[in-house]
Amino acid sequence: MSERSKLLAGLGLLIVLVAGGLGYIFTRPAWTDAELVTLKTLWIGSLPPLEPDPSNQYGDDPAAVEFGKQLFFDTRFSSNGEVACGTCHLPEKGFQDGLPLAQGVGTTNRRAMPIAGTAYSPWMFWDGRKDSQWAQALGPLESAVEHGGSRTFYAHLIAEHYRAEYEAVFGELPDLSDRSRFPEVAGPVADESARAAWEAMSPADRETVNQIYANMGKAIAAYERQIMPTASRFDVYVQAALENDTQTMNATLTDEEVEGLRLFIGPANCTRCHNGPLFTDNSFHNTGVPAVESLPEDTGRAQGAQGVLADEFNCLSPYSDAEPKECAELNFMVAEGEELERAFKAPSLRNVTSRAPFMHAGQFTTLQTVLNHYNSAPASLAGHNELEPLNLNETQLNAIVAFLHTLNSEIAAP
Repeated sequence: MSERSKLLAGLGLLIVLVAGGLGYIFTRPAWTDAELVTLKTLWIGSLPPLEPDPSNQYGDDPAAVEFGKQLFFDTRFSSNGEVACGTCHLPEKGFQDGLPLAQGVGTTNRRAMPIAGTAYSPWMFWDGRKDSQWAQALGPLESAVEHGGSRTFYAHLIAEHYRAEYEAVFGELPDLSDRSRFPEVAGPVADESARAAWEAMSPADRETVNQIYANMGKAIAAYERQIMPTASRFDVYVQAALENDTQTMNATLTDEEVEGLRLFIGPANCTRCHNGPLFTDNSFHNTGVPAVESLPEDTGRAQGAQGVLADEFNCLSPYSDAEPKECAELNFMVAEGEELERAFKAPSLRNVTSRAPFMHAGQFTTLQTVLNHYNSAPASLAGHNELEPLNLNETQLNAIVAFLHTLNSEIAAP
């Protein structure tokens, strides 16, 4: 090899891209050993096997998966007969809905979060007010603006339409035929008549219904545990990089996408929050996202932390199958502090380019807007913005957006 060839191999080929009439030079140097280590941590091949959820002993039961799938898409489990879990989490849209605010029987105050890969997360919702997929599934069912139903309403639906499926997983369904004991509509919900009916029930009868209700959540979670992202172009590229397969690398990502990846793991510091094979640390961050004026004040994790501690279906509850020592996340969570103010969960960036609008209430309509916000790092309305100005130019920001497109892939689901 000539000295000139060695130089090109060491520094990478200079590629001139013409954009807006101006010439920009991107380089494609070889990845360093340290950078390859980082890339491997982001590679989907590094995703470990999913461990059982100690709070849900039915989480990996195939019968529970099938039962949960049926519940997930059944619109009868709503007050108007038109809303299911799958209404806001559509498979054809990556198990989200593409709306700034989720639409159930009413309008919520936040976006519907994507589901794929959330079985790996210790916290659910933008504020982490639930600590398992099964506990999360129960929240919308009782929300007045999501499913709008009540616990006895759902229990009666199970008895009428899913008795065999329920009993195949959870054992004999209790007799709910006495409506004087088990009213059609009763539960600890916002509706005053339903709440009064619930409070009039005996503690033992409420416990009977609560167990059925918790089991519904566990079945839905069994289905949701199977919903996972698959390998993307990025993953093909990283595998090739780890194998020193330059031909596949060059054929898989463009020079602009590679430059965006280099910025993502380097100067843009995106991996501070979006790390690991799912591109999220599953934690909460204040990034100075503006509020939506028409919505109530939202303090994010500050409120969510208190919510999960008080949740009657959390890991330490009587409805959990876990031993107290298995609830480490809940036992040792940070429950208060300025760092929780307006901190929201960092969602996975896999398939992010198909999930506009962005942020917890759809504040930003495009990824370019998101990156412009991160680039300037404005002050937060409350708490402390963790961001620092990036001072990247438009070409660099566009390269990061180009890279994010390489994370798109099919979503695997039963």
